[in-house]
Amino acid sequence: MGFSRARAALPSKVRPPSGLDPRRWPLWSLTRPVLCYLFVVEIAAVATLGVTATLTPITPRALAWCGLLLVAELAHLEAARGIERIRELGADGSPHMHLQSIWIFAALLLLPPPLVAVVIAVSYAHSWVRVYRRRSVLHRKVFSAATVVLACAAAGGVLYSGTSGHFAPYPPLIDGFGGMITLLLAGIVYFAVNYAMVVLMIIATNPANPGRRALGNLSDVLVIGGAVGLGCGIALVMTVRPWLLPVMMLTPLALQLGLLLPQLQAASRTDSKTGLVDVSFWHEVGQRELVRARRLTSTVGVLIVDLDHFKRINDRYGHLAGDEVLRATATAIRDQVRSHDFVGRYGGEEFAVLLPGAGGKETLAVAERIRAGIAAVTVEVPDIGAASMSTVSGLSASIGAAVYPDNAEELTDLLMAADTGLYAAKNSGRDRVVLG
Repeated sequence: MGFSRARAALPSKVRPPSGLDPRRWPLWSLTRPVLCYLFVVEIAAVATLGVTATLTPITPRALAWCGLLLVAELAHLEAARGIERIRELGADGSPHMHLQSIWIFAALLLLPPPLVAVVIAVSYAHSWVRVYRRRSVLHRKVFSAATVVLACAAAGGVLYSGTSGHFAPYPPLIDGFGGMITLLLAGIVYFAVNYAMVVLMIIATNPANPGRRALGNLSDVLVIGGAVGLGCGIALVMTVRPWLLPVMMLTPLALQLGLLLPQLQAASRTDSKTGLVDVSFWHEVGQRELVRARRLTSTVGVLIVDLDHFKRINDRYGHLAGDEVLRATATAIRDQVRSHDFVGRYGGEEFAVLLPGAGGKETLAVAERIRAGIAAVTVEVPDIGAASMSTVSGLSASIGAAVYPDNAEELTDLLMAADTGLYAAKNSGRDRVVLG
């Protein structure tokens, strides 16, 4: 299935590939439960292929359809590989929805299981060699392909049941309202089986990340729905008018470009290290909230949060460890604010928090929750010069607060007031909140 991208499916903390020595493959650095799960999924996929290999004879027509699908699939994937590389890099740690499922689902409707496996293998081999330029780890792609094999087998069972015990090709057998329900159920099963296995792997290999991130964005689910629908259309075209396939290929490319636009928009206003909004977009939202507060005669709280003695972490553990601490701090801050509050990275180890509708008392209460949340942060980081890991804990933060309209009526003045409170907090011993 398209979204089971290897990097997203298995974002393991492993060493770089180290040659052909099997003992040094990154695969073995996975934890034992994750490794067992990976092998169970792959063995189940191989067993499924063995059981289904002889269910349907491979006819010359099936071989011709397989050849057409492979040519179309490779042409589409090669044309879109630059777009896909950008999208996959931004999907680390969450399901990656892509359009390989167009060709895989079309193959499921048209081809015997062994040829469906060929389409899946070519799709993921292309992703490994061309999208990642061989930098990806092979075991990740193998796992991703195995989840798709199992998803196709489950969806194939639905199609078999819905066509009164017939095997592929399915388009001539599916008609009317019952056929529509069969296709709909097959698409749902195809998505659900693959999605569940991928999300479980993401959670297992990213225990520090919130579970909701592993689920991805709800809107991305529509990508798989669209891919399955287009796969059905391509399968139908190939059974009745195969020479129209080049025209159908324009649609996946257009969809691929459409998928990239939201990601580029998000990337343009997101801090790459923490996933928070950047300072310019935070200012833009802050200005809008002040306009709204003036219109409604409401209040707006502003916080500037600064990690105390952050330089010591960089000096002791290195800048990569410092980045991990910044990410953990960003998560801690988000966990302590309301869903409609706005958290951004202000620069360096500073964060800015916008609290629409919050007065002085509530702003200080949120600031104290943030301070306590940061104090509870623990981060596992590599110990420089040693092979072991170290735990960074005991963090503290100084927080400056300001409230519209009590402290200032313009955003710049509010930030200056909060900054004054921040310096007062640092000068009076740090690890405290001061209203500017």
